[in-house]
Amino acid sequence: MMNDYGLETKFCRLGEDIAVTDGCRIEGYASFFGLTDQGGDVVMAGAYAKSLDRLKREGRVVRMLWQHDPAQPIGVWDEISEDGRGLRVKGRILTEVEKGREAAALVAAGAIDGLSIGYRTITAEKDAKGQRLLREVELWEVSLVTFPMLPEARVGAKSAAPEAVLGELAALFEEARRDLAGRR
Repeated sequence: MMNDYGLETKFCRLGEDIAVTDGCRIEGYASFFGLTDQGGDVVMAGAYAKSLDRLKREGRVVRMLWQHDPAQPIGVWDEISEDGRGLRVKGRILTEVEKGREAAALVAAGAIDGLSIGYRTITAEKDAKGQRLLREVELWEVSLVTFPMLPEARVGAKSAAPEAVLGELAALFEEARRDLAGRR
């Protein structure tokens, strides 16, 4: 899928290999190698290696966005790497921003269960089945999304901490409301 910014996107359902822990920490796979997505594309092993090396060398990072919207960053990816299965990510949803709080609550409740990569294709070829084999891509972002294109991964574990964070915020708002009411 191509978006308004010229980036292609690939979706992967949050899964057994994706976990939300410690309130807003998320880790797992944003992409799997060798699996055909609903768009007929297959990401090949090593497709992200040059991009990840270049990002590291240049001191840049892959962004964590909400629904591929560059105006809605919701967290940070602390670690991104390739292994034998795919693109492994580890990061934090930031509840200090409104959309981050919403995202953490939606993931914890099971309402959002997808990850999606935003990238530009560098090298690809068609196989005999007509599938596009992505050999090299330039990775730009990994988003939390509603509808994934690669359904193989599923939510594995959720913590109760996002609700705890929201409870703490509600208590702070109530305390502030009482303080303001007492000043009248």
